[in-house]
Amino acid sequence: MEEVVLKGAKIIDTLKEKIYQGDVAISKGVITGIGDYQGKEEIDLRDKFLLPGLVDAHVHLESSMVTPGEYARAVVSQGTTAVIADPHEIANILGIEGIEYILKVSKNLPLDVFIMLPSCVPATEFETSGARLEAEDLKRLIDHPMVLGLGEVMNFPGVIDEDPRILEKIALFKNKIIDGHAPGLSGEDLKRYIRAGIGSDHECTRKEEAEEKLKAGMTIMIREGSASKNLKDLIPIVNDKTCKKCLFCTDDRNPIDLLEEGHIDFLVKKAISLGLEPLRAIQMATINTSHYFRLKNRGAIASGYKADLVVVDDLENFKVEMVFKNGELVAKEGRLLSPIKEEEAPMVTKTFHVKPLKKEDFQIKRTPSKIIGIIPNEIVTRSLNERVEIENGFAIPDIARDILKIAVIERHKETGNVGLGFIKGWGLREGALGTSIAHDSHNIIVVGTNDRDMFLAAQEIIRMQGGLVICNKGRILDSLPLPIAGIMSDQDLTFVRGKLEGLHSIASSLGIKLKEPFMTLSFLALAVVPELKITDKGLVDVNHSRLIT
Repeated sequence: MEEVVLKGAKIIDTLKEKIYQGDVAISKGVITGIGDYQGKEEIDLRDKFLLPGLVDAHVHLESSMVTPGEYARAVVSQGTTAVIADPHEIANILGIEGIEYILKVSKNLPLDVFIMLPSCVPATEFETSGARLEAEDLKRLIDHPMVLGLGEVMNFPGVIDEDPRILEKIALFKNKIIDGHAPGLSGEDLKRYIRAGIGSDHECTRKEEAEEKLKAGMTIMIREGSASKNLKDLIPIVNDKTCKKCLFCTDDRNPIDLLEEGHIDFLVKKAISLGLEPLRAIQMATINTSHYFRLKNRGAIASGYKADLVVVDDLENFKVEMVFKNGELVAKEGRLLSPIKEEEAPMVTKTFHVKPLKKEDFQIKRTPSKIIGIIPNEIVTRSLNERVEIENGFAIPDIARDILKIAVIERHKETGNVGLGFIKGWGLREGALGTSIAHDSHNIIVVGTNDRDMFLAAQEIIRMQGGLVICNKGRILDSLPLPIAGIMSDQDLTFVRGKLEGLHSIASSLGIKLKEPFMTLSFLALAVVPELKITDKGLVDVNHSRLIT
């Protein structure tokens, strides 16, 4: 007699691409058979659909702004049983110590956290990060059982130009998985990038771009995060010939979206609503990802496979009713059945080392040649030619034309660097807002209508040792402390969500129309995504890989 038998389920067979009814027998966390069984414990699943646990193909856990345990508390009840995480956010702050922190606290969760070791710490030479990881550093963790390969290779110009430092890292992982990050890369440059050994891309925003990369042999991760929402535009690439090379990922998803919309279950449901055949959508969230990452015995319901299973009501609503991890019922009706127990690890706090700021640090003494143009719901930006007002010899914001000042303050090494520029499309009418989540080096980034409030926002972030803040007329309106490495809270997900919703409401009242103002702000420092970004060293022309003076 089997330990556990799930009786009479409508089984989603991701291997044979069909649905049939039967019992699923489980012993010692593994599926032992499908057919007609009796068990010591039997769970009636008649009229319910049973599918493998969902897998996120690419995520930065840090973007949830909570610890891995709190993250698991949200996503496991939504059907996610494994994630492929690239911890390059915390690695850019703390190096190997940051990766080891994620590995340590992720142990013994009802969620398997696999790691892709960060390839680009720092992401570029146009910014100051808290750490630098070379191939020799990555060797320390390459044989860890939860490490699958090399994380997104953002330095695609370095690959194309055969930079020996990035090629050394790629060579180190030649027998493992190597993920890509190549927004807009095309033609011969794309082919050279792929020939280096890079197998995937999650940065496609257009159908034509994704189709070219598929044709060239890449696996495409269709992303639906909080800042970048590409699923609707990319679903048309999925067909009989391409489906096995298509996966789902969230990349960056904040607490509000995790709790209100969901995780990979939301992507599956949305894809189905857009016309994708349900079985195909489920394959993209399970077996396709497992195969790409060489995760044996995952992603299917078959003898010998892990009993990581999800029960849903139907294939349109896709409401997750039960979640099994290693054959044990861990979540039901949207809640975990046992509390999360995170492994203790050294708290990675007090990570700010900032040279004392002055209000004068925010003054711009020359007319900028370019300003950053926001594209709603995208992390790519435009490089704009706009006239900027001059007053008393200094360039100033022009609120009537929605041209605001933006600053990035270095916070790791007390360099005193303050990168300054202007931005259009933000909508802010008064005050300033700032955050210490600024991809990828996570310096302090602030946008505002005046120097006084920008200075106050930066000072409050330093005082909190990380966080989000909104200021107006010389006072702090609200804030969210993020003391763990300056990017994560030590509070629970519900608390963080509430604070974030409050900050969003205040931002809206000050004129910001963007749905995700803080996440959008955080990506304006990402100097590997076109066209124009800003770091502590100044404006970066991403397309031509150069600083703009």
